[in-house]
Amino acid sequence: MKPDDAFAHDFVEANGLRFHVASCGPGDGDRLALCLHGFPECWYSWRHQMPLLAELGYRVWAPDLRGYGESSRPEGVRHYAVEALMEDVAGLIDASGAKRTLLLGHDWGAIIAWLFAIRKLRALDGLVIMNVPHPACYLREWKRPDQFLRSWYAYLFQLPRLPEALLAGGVKPGERIGRMLQQSAVHKERFGPEVQRIYVENAARPGAMTAMLHYYRAFAWGGGLARQRDLGFPVIETPTLMIWGERDQALSIKTTRGTEAYVRDFTLRTVPTASHWVQQDEPEVVNDMLRAWLAVPDL
Repeated sequence: MKPDDAFAHDFVEANGLRFHVASCGPGDGDRLALCLHGFPECWYSWRHQMPLLAELGYRVWAPDLRGYGESSRPEGVRHYAVEALMEDVAGLIDASGAKRTLLLGHDWGAIIAWLFAIRKLRALDGLVIMNVPHPACYLREWKRPDQFLRSWYAYLFQLPRLPEALLAGGVKPGERIGRMLQQSAVHKERFGPEVQRIYVENAARPGAMTAMLHYYRAFAWGGGLARQRDLGFPVIETPTLMIWGERDQALSIKTTRGTEAYVRDFTLRTVPTASHWVQQDEPEVVNDMLRAWLAVPDL
């Protein structure tokens, strides 16, 4: 599939920024499915799920998050604080005019989605999380040897300039981004040259690599997770589905344990043959899980 084949592409003003949004489904539908991608991806990571969600009656928006792709790219670490990222989501929901919202997040998009639901910035009808633990569960695990070693890259990303230089390496700028995605996947054939090209080209845009890394820097320097720990973890009332690729190299499945203590209506589904990039590694399996869960009344 070419990136433009099945989707419309527009720009949406939200939270003082301009967001590139790929979309499908009814253009003025009252039910919004808002899909938040992770690092080092873009809207394209949701290409397999967007048609399904549209088939189920959702107006589907998959934005490039701030700093990514064709969206606004403010300069400076402070602009990537998680509070700003959550306000982006609130602004996009408001701009959609939808009456009901299903929020889906993977990787960094899932971090934003978890905190958005915890802080109740806007009402949500459903929450779908892919391969990122609830913040309280991650705080429990991150200093334990297994997870600490898996998180090595997040510490590297705190350094100035060096991570940009490492990730920008290769024959083409950003080529290592594409190779990293393929090498860490289970089904490497799903991350071939054409798929890699989309991510490499987005990462190679001027200032994009630094903006992408600023998510990690702002989270550490600004204390995003530590701040939430101080605020506490009220139980999420929104029905929540977590889909977890078991062959995730960055996050241990142990981090999922105990999530039900923080989410009133929680469903966990695991995919043994998927990596961290679960919705791209096993799209048919993930879509079947989404379809079954969304068949429940009121979702």
